[in-house]
Amino acid sequence: MRAILPFPQQNAKHYKELEAAVDVVRRACRLCLNVKSSLFSTDEKVLEKNDQTPVTVADFGVQALISLELNKLFPSIPLVAEEDSAFLLSRNLADTVLNEVTDTLSSTCKPLTQDDVLEAIDRGGKDAFVFGSKPATYWVLNPIDGPHGFLKAGKALYVVGLALVVEGEIVVGVMGCPNWEEDLSEKSSTEIEEGWDSLGTWMKSLNSQLKSPCVWTRCFVDGSDIIHKASFCIPDSQTWESLPLYSLSNAPSNAGNVWDHAVGIICVHEAGGKVTDWQGSDIDLAVGHVGRRIIFPYGGVLVTNSNLHDKILQIIDQTSRV
Repeated sequence: MRAILPFPQQNAKHYKELEAAVDVVRRACRLCLNVKSSLFSTDEKVLEKNDQTPVTVADFGVQALISLELNKLFPSIPLVAEEDSAFLLSRNLADTVLNEVTDTLSSTCKPLTQDDVLEAIDRGGKDAFVFGSKPATYWVLNPIDGPHGFLKAGKALYVVGLALVVEGEIVVGVMGCPNWEEDLSEKSSTEIEEGWDSLGTWMKSLNSQLKSPCVWTRCFVDGSDIIHKASFCIPDSQTWESLPLYSLSNAPSNAGNVWDHAVGIICVHEAGGKVTDWQGSDIDLAVGHVGRRIIFPYGGVLVTNSNLHDKILQIIDQTSRV
């Protein structure tokens, strides 16, 4: 069942891409919940990467699922994603991932095989596609952003993030949050949030898919223009004043992964916020010409409600001179 979006098709470009993205992220959230439900009873579903970042079958399953679905619909659009199949093969878990993907994949003409899953994962892996220096069109996927949250038994948050870059510009972003619990009276909730170039950021509960499929809520950033009163998804004790500012006097251009930021950039921007590096420059997605996998924001990434952006940049600049 294709997603019903909060605006008509004729109002915007890339409608089919957004429609597909919402659908595949919804399926990916379901896969995450299926895996997590047995996480603490099946040890093999919890792995550990060499860099000590916890990763699960869900991580590889989400990448395989989304890669398969998008490749069916948009075979000419490459995928830039976090994982590759080598680690999965080294732990002999390909069959486990195959089973999870099969349960959530849309209809297919032939039975899914292990090779299909491995190929789908590697379609988004390192060296899967060479872009060159010209503006490019491609998907960016973070299968599970916040793996520590996934591994916790409670309601810690994690996100499935998918963005579409067209000719170098992020035009679509969809985030699925399986553990979102805005109303504490609800025992289980899955929220999906989308950002669409020039048409805003919208959110809906996937639990209401059958009851109220058209109910979307427009999202906006907080309008505060006083730094010490600003907060976002964190308690007052964790607002700006409690966050450290590190000296930037010798700060290099810190490398980051594009999948950690792409979907967030458009969702924040379309909600009225602003995202730059610590010098106020836009995040350059094309700086990694070959693979489009790495970004180099000077000092780090600054995300604000736009009203506070210049003030915080001034504080960063002043701190860097200390």
